[in-house]
Amino acid sequence: MDIITETFTYLLANKLLFTIIIVAIIAIVRRVILSQVRGDEFFVTETQRKWMSRTKNGTFILTLVVLFALWRSEINEFALSVTAIAVAIVVASKEIILCFTGSIQRASSRSFRIGDWIEVGKICGEVIEHNMMATVIQEIDLHHGQYHYTGKTATLPNSMFFTYPVKNLNFMKRYVYHNFSIVVRDFVNLYPLLPIMVTKIDHHSEDFIEVARRYNSVIEKHAGLDLPGSEPHIHISSSTTGEQIVHFMLFCPTERATHLEQDIRRDFMEEYERTFPPKVA
Repeated sequence: MDIITETFTYLLANKLLFTIIIVAIIAIVRRVILSQVRGDEFFVTETQRKWMSRTKNGTFILTLVVLFALWRSEINEFALSVTAIAVAIVVASKEIILCFTGSIQRASSRSFRIGDWIEVGKICGEVIEHNMMATVIQEIDLHHGQYHYTGKTATLPNSMFFTYPVKNLNFMKRYVYHNFSIVVRDFVNLYPLLPIMVTKIDHHSEDFIEVARRYNSVIEKHAGLDLPGSEPHIHISSSTTGEQIVHFMLFCPTERATHLEQDIRRDFMEEYERTFPPKVA
């Protein structure tokens, strides 16, 4: 018992050494917990990501609390000594303060969580980690209608949440309103083609349309909004140069959106060529 007391007294007298030991112990425990959570799996699930993020945030907060308690007297003396330059410190640490307050704003508003798809500014992706300073996302190519991971990881400072609106796109992980257009150069009557295209789209959608209707209803109830619905929508407009533009909107599984678009484009071109055969010179 005396040895333990003497050792503890010695460590308190040598706070720098004590700090190194504490940080090393917490780092080792953190590494062990993370390795246990991840296991031997090649891919990390959403549940594993959540527990890994909780572990990282928890050990970070624990480290801050322990170090503050250990160096409290020195911190108080330092705070008194820098009172005269407090304004300069606040200005210099503005971005850090914004990151902390951005994290508080995210937690209080519950705008997203790990596993959600979000859009901040022009960056879209799936949230894989967030802490007091930054949010890490796996980038997804939504702006080109591809809905696949680009392989890039983006680290967003939490201060961005005060500059850009945060759009939660989580329902798009399963089903999405997929929009695309087909430009027709010749000015002909395309309206007789629309019922044919609706029939062909229904044929392509028959294996998932019932699930799509139920999922669309769930989204409407959750959001409290009247959404366009799960049925295909087609309308025609004209460009300033005289071409006709056929607009399609489908409510379909996200992973099948690109393939369905290609099938519908092929069907439209075949029907257009059959209805308006090329003139032989």
